[in-house]
Amino acid sequence: MSANLANQQGHVTLRKDVKFNGVKVFSATMVADRDQLGEKVTAWIANHPDKKVTDIVITQSSDEAFHCIAITVFYWEETSQARSNPR
Repeated sequence: MSANLANQQGHVTLRKDVKFNGVKVFSATMVADRDQLGEKVTAWIANHPDKKVTDIVITQSSDEAFHCIAITVFYWEETSQARSNPR
């Protein structure tokens, strides 16, 4: 089953090839905030050069009144523990 099909069906997709030890989630429901979400993610990445982005997942959820966009950034940050025990 493809990852996209699994996600449409509400399944969790785990990828052994993507290593991360940190996650940052950006989300917005208001139109103006949603329009700026990509710029916020880009600025955060630029301001955190010590974090190596390993994956980004974009999720949309909606109800009758609101649409929410979430951008989840998975990253690897070198720490003394991460250097001695890479997974």
